[in-house]
Amino acid sequence: MEEKQKQSLREQLKTVKWGSLLLTFGALIALSFLLAWGLNSLVDSLDIPLDEYAWLTYLLVFVMSILANATVIAPVPFAISIMVAAATNFNPVLVALFGALGGSLGEMSGYFAGRLGKKLAIPEGLVGYNRVEIWIQKYGAWAIAFLAAQPIVPFDVGGLIAGLARMPVHKFLPALFLGKFPKYIILIYAGIGLMDWLPFLKA
Repeated sequence: MEEKQKQSLREQLKTVKWGSLLLTFGALIALSFLLAWGLNSLVDSLDIPLDEYAWLTYLLVFVMSILANATVIAPVPFAISIMVAAATNFNPVLVALFGALGGSLGEMSGYFAGRLGKKLAIPEGLVGYNRVEIWIQKYGAWAIAFLAAQPIVPFDVGGLIAGLARMPVHKFLPALFLGKFPKYIILIYAGIGLMDWLPFLKA
């Protein structure tokens, strides 16, 4: 049975246009940094006293991260761009913290969708589904943390499978946070570094 799953996965992977996938990923990252630059420039042009609105900024990061991660099979770059823009004026670690908390809660949409059943929640022919299912069955929460930490493949499949497997919420959520928090820190500092390194991106 496992050999048939491996063969099916290999056949599916052959149909994937990896060039298009990498191009799309690069475009999403570029869009995230561009949006971050635009938001940062807008704040600077309005001359807003940011110190008075720190709590509102962290709340915005939290809410936007929930909304961005609540979509199923739809990567959204806007939450990252808001985090990068916020981190240029506030504590990057706190921004990543609120982003990871919101993102973890947002992923619960996929988790509960998984509880509706395999045929309803999982799109037919979804590439890599069998492999991710094997990982989660074998490694449990550690597989969830890994899937949440990597920035290329959308996490939604992991949430759907965790829901189908009835993984306890008290294991699912901490594993999500464990993966998302360091990922957001890296992406935020990378975004800040890029904006400082490229003169034409400076506000």
